[in-house]
Amino acid sequence: MAGKSTVLRQVALTVLMAQMGSYVPAKSASVCIVDRIFTRVGALDNLSSGQSTFMVEMEETANIVNNATAKSLVILDEIGRGTSTFDGMSIAWAVARYLHDLGGTGVKTLFATHYHELTQLEELLPRVKNFNIAVKEFNDTIVFLRRLVPGGTNKSYGIQVARLAGVPDAIIEDAKQILSFIEHKTDHADLHPRLKPAGKRRKKQAQKPDPQLELFEPTEASVKKMLEKIDISRMTPLEAINLLNELKQKSMN
Repeated sequence: MAGKSTVLRQVALTVLMAQMGSYVPAKSASVCIVDRIFTRVGALDNLSSGQSTFMVEMEETANIVNNATAKSLVILDEIGRGTSTFDGMSIAWAVARYLHDLGGTGVKTLFATHYHELTQLEELLPRVKNFNIAVKEFNDTIVFLRRLVPGGTNKSYGIQVARLAGVPDAIIEDAKQILSFIEHKTDHADLHPRLKPAGKRRKKQAQKPDPQLELFEPTEASVKKMLEKIDISRMTPLEAINLLNELKQKSMN
């Protein structure tokens, strides 16, 4: 949600626009010529052919690694998410290393992933550089800054996004407890017996710190509720202006 996929698409479109002779949305740009732009973005199965999301993902990945050259641009968004964590991470690691070593010079590649372990590739491979989307943490809330900065990251805010999507609070709180346990355990073999039923665990919930920061402040949550109740198709321009002013005043309180 911070904007990784947006950055990937932006780079691919900018290269395409520059190569066709168009202006690009930048103060300045140095863009090389590419022979092809390969992309592996999004998740989509193919039911008519009996192919799972992961199978489609692997076929697209196979097409890329079999046809990319040193002059190509490769855009990969979360390779390996359609299978088990360790299988997916292993495939993502191997694909990244293959593209780095291809032809002795490697392929120009942007690789977005939620597997934080892959950031170690920067220490192992000379042409790998880590970047992340900056996030500001303040008073137990977070703000996405929409800025690409050097360096890796080891944080995600998936549980808070799940809450934003409408997942019930009981599930959210249960997920927080499970995440807290997993983050402090290297051996997950005893995960099941160590975790108590959700009902019993909830009694001590107030005494345990949240493993993730809250995504929105109370004011932002109330503004969100107001927006959810609005029927834009039935609003007059004047009503829209008045509502915008009301939302602005509410956000300033």
